[in-house]
Amino acid sequence: MGSTKYITSIGELKRKDDSLCFRKNQKNIYLPVENIKEIYCLNEVSLNTKLLDFLSSKNIIIHFFNYYQGYSGTFYPKDKYINGKLLIRQVNAFNENREIIAKAIVNGIGKNIYEVLYHYYKHEKKEVKETLDWIKKEMPSYLKNADNIKKILSVEGELWQRFYSTFKYILPEDFIMNKRVKRPPDNPINALISFGNTLLYTKTISAIYQTHLDQTISFLHEPTEQRFSLSLDLSEVFKPIIVFKTIFELVNNHKLKVDKHFDKKTNYCLLNDLGKQIFIEAFETRIESKFQHSKLKRKISYKTAIKYDGYKLIKYLYEGKEFKPFSIKEKE
Repeated sequence: MGSTKYITSIGELKRKDDSLCFRKNQKNIYLPVENIKEIYCLNEVSLNTKLLDFLSSKNIIIHFFNYYQGYSGTFYPKDKYINGKLLIRQVNAFNENREIIAKAIVNGIGKNIYEVLYHYYKHEKKEVKETLDWIKKEMPSYLKNADNIKKILSVEGELWQRFYSTFKYILPEDFIMNKRVKRPPDNPINALISFGNTLLYTKTISAIYQTHLDQTISFLHEPTEQRFSLSLDLSEVFKPIIVFKTIFELVNNHKLKVDKHFDKKTNYCLLNDLGKQIFIEAFETRIESKFQHSKLKRKISYKTAIKYDGYKLIKYLYEGKEFKPFSIKEKE
């Protein structure tokens, strides 16, 4: 977790000389800023504009989360990567080629879900074959014939629902999902998905910040106020291989247990502090893990692969080169 710092306690974050100081329970914890790229505030954290100015000078991004472990917002330094020409091309692509990019994203989601499920199919979970067959044999034609965003989103929705329907074959009974509930999550598996997806979303915000792309102009998701919708777009293909593989491994290896790592109330269910710590460590290990990239011919992390997808999109906007989001098959 070298470049990312997670703050899970109530306290005050402030500047101390040329470093950061987090004060909790009348004790100071010093955080050297040299290697910090982003900070996650997962609890009530007080800060001031002096700190924000300091973080801005160091190009450090800070993400805020609410009580329900949902994303509240991000502070990042003023855009030093602004590019007016690229912005115009991004807008033009939205107006003229939105469906092409949206279909590429959904196709990428399907490929990565397929690879995740195929692993379980090979390990005697033959019940997932129906979903594997649908992704391989039927989804391509549905996607090809989808001639507007609403129809493309319908294919994406069915893809995720079919994926969720396989969980009963992959996970133990106390982690079975009845239906996807987000705000707030109502059971342990929904709590894990919501928390994992939000972490990935904010990682994607940080990755896009390092490119010249505009965070608010998206293609699959509708560009709306109060969210960075391009981050929703680019994070989608990584959910199966980062969020869900992390969940499956933690649950199936009994590192997360319903009776030990969750706070369950009448109408919501959240990870407790120990559960968050376990999940964050596993999530960071996965997203920072490196693999040999078949096209780049060098080792990169999944976090770098997210940024690389941003550059692929830029290549499409400038040169018209086909946009192919990350596939797990790009690993050698």
